[in-house]
Parts: sequence; structure tokens; C-alpha cells
Amino acid sequence: MPSQIVLSHYQAIQLTEAKGSESTVQISPDLGLSKIAVELTDGDVTFSADEKLSWDVVAEIAENENNCFIIDNGSATIVRAFSETFERVYTLFPTASAPTMLVSGIPMHRIKGIDPWRDSQSKIKTLGRISGHILDTTTGLGYTAILAAEREARVTTVELDPAAQIIARCNPWSRALFDNPKITQIIGDSNDEIETFADGFFNGIIHDPPMFSLAGELYSLAFYEQAYRVLKSRGRMFHYIGNPESKSGSRVTRGVVQRLKKAGFSRVVPQPDAFGVLASK
Repeated sequence: MPSQIVLSHYQAIQLTEAKGSESTVQISPDLGLSKIAVELTDGDVTFSADEKLSWDVVAEIAENENNCFIIDNGSATIVRAFSETFERVYTLFPTASAPTMLVSGIPMHRIKGIDPWRDSQSKIKTLGRISGHILDTTTGLGYTAILAAEREARVTTVELDPAAQIIARCNPWSRALFDNPKITQIIGDSNDEIETFADGFFNGIIHDPPMFSLAGELYSLAFYEQAYRVLKSRGRMFHYIGNPESKSGSRVTRGVVQRLKKAGFSRVVPQPDAFGVLASK
């Protein structure tokens, strides 16, 4: 069993449905990554000799569809962090697969018609065969960094807000972000950090910035010029933008394409399935 139990309403509902009819049930203690057998009695749910949950706590989790909970000493605590630097709240939002992170209520992955893990896979897929060094400009929960490292790349990933790292450390799906030696983490501003990398150092870049209104500098010509500089010849950058069919998405995409070409990228190809564009040096 994982050292830290994290549950959402998906697991809690499974428990309540089995109450009264089953003495044991297989559920996931880590948001769907694995399963264990837990014992059900009239009074509580037993995960181990050291960890039990009352049915009142299970019901509390089952009724909350917007949060994930860390289980410790019979209590359930919402996975939440407040950023003193940016005065915003981070939470872990459950899905039937990997959770996403909400930043002031805004999801950091697509969750309509797709889950956060497949959303991250679609971004990685745009780069084609991955090797060498990859830059992930916005760590978040680390899914793109983890997936790139699984494909034999060495990944440098940059996170602006330490509060986001608190959420990632509580997320079972983010464990490899901290355990995989092929992943190097930097806490800093990608707009500044990218200037510190050597010319032609990276084989590829995954650029998945917050929306334009929150991080306009990461959509600027100056940033794209730096991205072009640190890419190797024939290197590629996937740039997530948002739904290209939406009014705002199409407008932002036009500006992004123009600035990428002005920065020197020879080809900028729409990647509608991944909600972005692929720029080639």
C-alpha cells in the first residue's frame, strides 16, 4: 500500500455502495494507480492496522466531487495550497483517471472529453520521437515531464510557484516527478530561466503556459526568440494555446504563429488534437 493514502469521491462512492453487502472490497488508495483490499465493518473502513476511516468521513468524501483528500489518522484533509506570492489557491481536482490541478478554480488540463493524462500524452506525441534534452517550461503536476522521461529523454522542467509543488507532492500520479533521476526541476520563472540555457542545448520544448491573460510574457516574441536560440538545429517546440475553434483561441493562435515565424521558426503547423501548434527550427 502507498505510504500516503489519497482518495476522491470515486473511491468513496465505491465504498458506500459496498457497505452492508461486502466484508472486503478492492479500491484504489492512490486515485486509480493501484488497488488494495480494504475491510468493511458497521463502524468503519480498515485500510491497515494503523489506518481506519469512519463511515461519516467516507460519506463526506463521497459528497465532494471537486477535491481529493489525504487520509491520515482517521481524518481526511483536502489537498490544497495557498500561494502567498501570487495570492491564489491550488487544489487537486479528481477525474476518473489522473487528477488535474485547479489554479483559482481554473483547470490546468483539458477535462472535457479527455482526461488530464491523455491530454498530456497528446502534447508529447506532437514532438514525435523524443531523445536528448527536453525543456518543459511549466511543470504543474509534472505529467509532461514524466511522460517525456519515460520516452528516454532527459527533462528540465520549470515551475514558477512553489505552492504548485505542494500539490504535486500530494498527487500520486506525480511521484515520478520527484523520483525519476532523468528529471531536473527548477523553481523559477521560465521567462528568466530560458535565458540561462546554452545555445542549441535542447532537442525539444514542451511549452504549456497559462492562458495569455495570466502570462502574456510567455507568448511574446522575446520568449520565442529565446526558445529558438536554445533549440538544436531541427529541434521542435510544441506550444499549447487552447481550443483553436473558440473565438479567443483562434485569435491567440494567429498572433502566436506570426511571432513564432518572426522569431525564426521555419515551420509552424497546427496540432488541433493537442490544442496547439508545432514549431520547427
